[in-house]
Amino acid sequence: MPAPPKTWTTRDLLAWMTKAFEEKDLDSPRRLAEELLAHVVGCERLRLYMDADRPASELERSQLRDLVKRALAHEPVQYLIGHESFYGVKLRVDPRVLIPRPSTQTIVDATLAHFKADPRVSSVRDSDAGAGSLIADVCTGSGCVAIALAKHLPGARFVATDVSADALAVARENCEAIGVDDRVEVLEGDLLAALDTHPVAKNAGSLAALVSNPPYIPDDEWADVEPNVKDHEPTRALRGGPDGMDLARPLIEQAPERLTPGGLLAIEIAAARAPDALELARNHALLEGEKILKDSDGLDRVLVATRKR
Repeated sequence: MPAPPKTWTTRDLLAWMTKAFEEKDLDSPRRLAEELLAHVVGCERLRLYMDADRPASELERSQLRDLVKRALAHEPVQYLIGHESFYGVKLRVDPRVLIPRPSTQTIVDATLAHFKADPRVSSVRDSDAGAGSLIADVCTGSGCVAIALAKHLPGARFVATDVSADALAVARENCEAIGVDDRVEVLEGDLLAALDTHPVAKNAGSLAALVSNPPYIPDDEWADVEPNVKDHEPTRALRGGPDGMDLARPLIEQAPERLTPGGLLAIEIAAARAPDALELARNHALLEGEKILKDSDGLDRVLVATRKR
């Protein structure tokens, strides 16, 4: 008499996936297994361990096999499950947009610190921080930076721009889902040209801050980029030209004119190009307080400066 089919429990599936991902040398194999199974089951990761002996249905096993196959081909787990958390906010992500990274949270930290320290707002309640300010997020992608700032600066308004219509479609969906679409206006265009279509942001001295996470991987670093990034995330959102400064350079040179006196400029850059970005900012007649901030990995990541008062 043939043996009955094996019942695959949560415990079995996690062990099987973790081993497969370890053999493929994928990053954080256990967490990857948990993310995929929680997505298929429709629960939080912690819940998996509260019901470790739960048997999986045939449909769940079929869905999981497909996701595991894609993960083993280095497709990012964020695309497989359709979302990523950034600054405490759950965002939709898919191959139209770059996956938000912890390093980019440095921009949000710097901007919030700037508004908190600004003497014009330091004496008011936190809920009023940024009141009346217009902030531009250039190269917004999924909208992660603009949305995170909008959640923490409820008195401010935002212009989020990108050259990619596909990316902006995702950004709009995220703004609507999170409930900040009434304060985040999404505009298509290349760098500062997109702001020229806005009735206020087109003017000199109109922005309390301009932040950006532009494509910045230099050509000489591209060969070393991991396959899950190089082969699946939008190349246009990653590569910054021969020295990685094709987009950061014009922002540093041209954005200060758009800032109000005391306004903040914050741009994410390749760590290897931090000295070049810092020199550009220091040589700009309108900027002061130039410095490089380190990201969560301790790498030189974000150029910040303010427009002279």
